[in-house]
Amino acid sequence: MMTSWLVMNFAVAIPMTYYSLFVLALGGSPFIIGAMEFVSFLALASVQFPGGYLADKHGRKNLVVTLTFAMALANVFCVLAPSWPFVLLGVMLQNVFLGALVPRLQAIMADSIPSEKRGLGFSTIMFVNNAAMIFSPVVAGFLCLRYGLVAGMRIAYSVTVVAYSIAAMIRVRLIETLKVDSDGFSMSNLFREYPRAVREGLGVWKKLPRSMLLLFLTNAVSSFFGAMFFPYQVVYATRVLHVDDLSWAFVMMWFSASMVFLALPSGKLADRVGRKRPAFVSWVLFAFFPLLFLAGGLFTLLVAYLFFGASNALYAAAYQALEADYVPQELRGKEAGCSFFTIFVLMALGGLVGGFLYQSVSPALPFILTFVVTIPCAAITLLFIHEPKQKEK
Repeated sequence: MMTSWLVMNFAVAIPMTYYSLFVLALGGSPFIIGAMEFVSFLALASVQFPGGYLADKHGRKNLVVTLTFAMALANVFCVLAPSWPFVLLGVMLQNVFLGALVPRLQAIMADSIPSEKRGLGFSTIMFVNNAAMIFSPVVAGFLCLRYGLVAGMRIAYSVTVVAYSIAAMIRVRLIETLKVDSDGFSMSNLFREYPRAVREGLGVWKKLPRSMLLLFLTNAVSSFFGAMFFPYQVVYATRVLHVDDLSWAFVMMWFSASMVFLALPSGKLADRVGRKRPAFVSWVLFAFFPLLFLAGGLFTLLVAYLFFGASNALYAAAYQALEADYVPQELRGKEAGCSFFTIFVLMALGGLVGGFLYQSVSPALPFILTFVVTIPCAAITLLFIHEPKQKEK
């Protein structure tokens, strides 16, 4: 899994660097960017319930290779896009295939890491994922500087097509981690079992502790607000703060590097002192990010993304370890499907709201609201989320 992510994440982070500027160059607007986020995350959400349900019923590995190849082909629309609707089509198709993969991959990871090493295990995965992305923004900056924004982005998406195809071939070697009665699967199963998948996905929460529900809710709420500002970072930085495109690439490289260098220490910390305290500290660090970002200036941005990177490293290790501690193996696919469905729907709405606020109210407002929501999330984590007495295997 980590080898395939190493290949994929290096490639996908290249067009991600200037994605919003690419949409604007193809005739979009800030609100169009938000609308594209809305459609993209709805596409992700639409397959979470059946993806999680079928991962628990038919196994984790089923369809992983096929869906990864399909993601590669979806990027062809972005390579050839004459206007922003074609980019939307490519992203939407890619997210449908990714959405069916997410619960399976989440379950494979949780199944494969021993309970006493989950903090370090998940942080190692984060280390590899972000290490792959360190130099991607600089590659994007070089491509766009050398060939122009639009042509450079087309090359970047072409690299993504090749990388995803290679990752699909690597994933042929994945080993099934869940014993199931049958590996049988068909597309008719996907539609026929959708209602049952939704019922069982929602029913998972009756079997899980209250702390897991609160942990999930804080993550879901923050995801909504995060989706309001995330697509507009590069737009605000280049058009309001007047950061040049190449400097933005180095800021993004610094952001990835900060997560890489702090990933393993964060994982060890989660295993040594428990998951709750790193999760709380991550909220405190994240609260500084939007304020520093809005303050502007290249040095201030570097500080802001150091805080953001540290927050991400701590939270990823703590959240995923706690999730695996709380959720039994036979429920992990359904729980992941239900969780991601809710999060992606909220992110879809957040993208749409963020586009409206950025274009029609104030470009700074999505960032300010993100700061505000960190306060209750930090309080809930500190006061109401508790470590499990016994960790699930």
